[in-house]
Amino acid sequence: MLAYLQMRKKRTVRMGELTGPLHLSPTQERELFRRMLRGQMIARVRPGVFLVPATLPLGGAWTPGPAQALTALMEDRKGRYQICGPNAFNRYGLDDQIPNRVVAYNDRVSGERTIGAVSLILIKVATRRLGGTVVATTPDGEREVWASRVRTLVDAVYDWARFASLPRGFGWIRQELRTRRVSAADLVATTLRFGDKATIRRVAWVLEQEGVAAPLLRKLERALPSSSTLVPLNPMRPKRGRADRRWGVVVNEDV
Repeated sequence: MLAYLQMRKKRTVRMGELTGPLHLSPTQERELFRRMLRGQMIARVRPGVFLVPATLPLGGAWTPGPAQALTALMEDRKGRYQICGPNAFNRYGLDDQIPNRVVAYNDRVSGERTIGAVSLILIKVATRRLGGTVVATTPDGEREVWASRVRTLVDAVYDWARFASLPRGFGWIRQELRTRRVSAADLVATTLRFGDKATIRRVAWVLEQEGVAAPLLRKLERALPSSSTLVPLNPMRPKRGRADRRWGVVVNEDV
């Protein structure tokens, strides 16, 4: 089975594909898949769809990498993904904690999945919220899609409740701007594209404190409707502090 699939450079196989080429009955094919799974020589993407290694495993268990697992799952569902959140915080040196699960935005699946030894947390979002990515190649040649550095900063503010990333995210923005790893212009453009109104308010306040050029701040200001409602700068703390009417935030955090 593995030799046949590897000669044809197939990394994914579906139930029913092997009955003809390997002259198996449906019952024999099911038993073959069951034994291969039990021996941890293949990994199940979902019932009836499996991942196989690129080369014959030299004994012991085999498991796909996160990139192969995510790519196979999204190809099966005809969707897109990008690794984000805690994994991206660690990738870009914002946080030194190494997550034990891979978190990914995608436009098809929500919930937790396990493929081989890879544990996934899948966050379903609208297709328009996917983007702002970079593509990397893993040591085994797999294509891996990540949220970009600047998109990761915006996600830290936008998805603060899920990622527990505020108020740390404000410090990350300051740090990345001061070290010139991101530009204020890219941060403004990405915030306008992927942020909601509360995200724009919070990011704009931080950028103003950093002395960002007035034309960039005006772009953010034009995206905000006039409103008397204020959002707390740090949503994890009580809404008490100085009101900044320009951006519509209550400055309840010394950032």
